Amino acid sequence: MATYEKHYCWSILLRLFHWMFALSIVFLVVTGFYIAGPWTNTMVEGSAAWPMAYMRYIHYIAAYTFSSAVAIRLFLYFFGNAQERIWDILPISKRNINNLFKTLLLYSYVSDEHDERLGHNIMAGTSYLITFFAALFMILSGFFMLYPEAAFWQGWGVTVFGSQQWARFTHHLIMWWFLIFPVIHIYLCVWNDIKGPEGLISSIFTGVKFKHKA
Repeated sequence: MATYEKHYCWSILLRLFHWMFALSIVFLVVTGFYIAGPWTNTMVEGSAAWPMAYMRYIHYIAAYTFSSAVAIRLFLYFFGNAQERIWDILPISKRNINNLFKTLLLYSYVSDEHDERLGHNIMAGTSYLITFFAALFMILSGFFMLYPEAAFWQGWGVTVFGSQQWARFTHHLIMWWFLIFPVIHIYLCVWNDIKGPEGLISSIFTGVKFKHKA
């Protein structure tokens, strides 16, 4: 019978980032769709029938939460524990490149070899890094649309997007990544919990993973 031992993996700050990021995405997507195409009758007089204002307000709160979460993750990429740093997920070392190919073979059902790893596997880590950069574009385009007259956001926004119209298009386009990615992410987390012993899902609550005892 296999025996396992606990290993502390994710800091409180990483777990805080995860849930801030996840919950803010839910609110941003729902309110963002409403702002882009309201689906309720807003022609009735009175503040109680003014949902656009409430939706925009919730969107802004969620956006600041989202931005704070991204700032936390940026900090952890350089100052987090060994599993949280960017060097642990980049496919630049022999160990990481091997893990990337082993993970691809495992997810493709070509191989049953599970490469035990305390932190993210490289395939997951790379997808999180892509998501991080997508989040930066969402923040930049979002604040450019919110504060078009502010010199800071206007300078960055015009340089990157050229106009508010392109910023809005980019904002909407990248939003679809934040709809598709969580579906794949949740599926693979459940798949890994079934196939592997690490306790992947519980680790985002407890910070602890399980590995075979040496």
